[in-house]
Amino acid sequence: MGMKKIAFVFPGQGAQYAGMGKDFYEQFPESREVFERAGELLGMDMKALCFEENDRLDLTEYTQAAMITTIGAMLKKIGTMGIHPQAAAGLSLGEYAALVTAGVLDLYDAIRLVRLRGQLMQEAVPQGVGGMAAVLGMEQAAVEQVCEETAGVVTVANYNCPGQLVISGEISAVQAASAALKERGAKRVVPLNVSGPFHSPLLQPAGEKLLLALKDTEIHTPKLPYAANVTAEYVREADGIRGLLARQISSSVRWQQCVECMVADGVEVFVEIGPGKTISSFVKKIDRTKETINIDKAEDLEKLSALIA
Repeated sequence: MGMKKIAFVFPGQGAQYAGMGKDFYEQFPESREVFERAGELLGMDMKALCFEENDRLDLTEYTQAAMITTIGAMLKKIGTMGIHPQAAAGLSLGEYAALVTAGVLDLYDAIRLVRLRGQLMQEAVPQGVGGMAAVLGMEQAAVEQVCEETAGVVTVANYNCPGQLVISGEISAVQAASAALKERGAKRVVPLNVSGPFHSPLLQPAGEKLLLALKDTEIHTPKLPYAANVTAEYVREADGIRGLLARQISSSVRWQQCVECMVADGVEVFVEIGPGKTISSFVKKIDRTKETINIDKAEDLEKLSALIA
């Protein structure tokens, strides 16, 4: 393998599409096993959920389970190829795939936890009470200031990359902040079609419930460092991981800062594993000198052979 330092990175909710992972399922027995075992574990038809057009795939409680299963199926195949990343990170639910990569969580524990996480996040706040909006073309300090000045609960949910943040909270506060942000020069503020105010303080009760499930889950010392959403710093010890995952639901996803942490550590190649190309596009906007590879289809695996050469 070459001398380049590699990180595995994973997308979050919003990247899902009908048909994701289907070619992995059809071509690789180890991937097929993940879809089948996940379906048995969760008592749902995972193949129908992921591969066929349906109205459940975009519902948080199903989306998250579908995403982690698809990514897990891809990881199982990639695991047979002899590529060893030196770091890992994932956006929101993608962090669970990073934990699997780092040996912190068993894949099926991760699938079980993410299914529960999706349910808890969906149930946390009554429909219509909270919302989220993407803020484009504005400095993060200015966005933070508007959130602080706005009455009610509204905070930065995601620091995706320069010029792309997401705000989250009570619907009235999100709308008021959106208007203020436009007045102060945001290029665009786009309401997001989500079922709740994710990564805002309104989700703290969901995090507390998730912590109870995490207490019964085996957590191992990371075999390689992963950059945590909550702190944007490397985690190298098992202690504290449960707390970070519980807080992650109601804290900002510091994705840009996670990528900067890995870049500072010398990561040169970011391998995005999972549906879509969102993470690769964020990485390019954070540091265009870094190489990105995205694995979404079985044929994309050819891009990895150069890394092993």
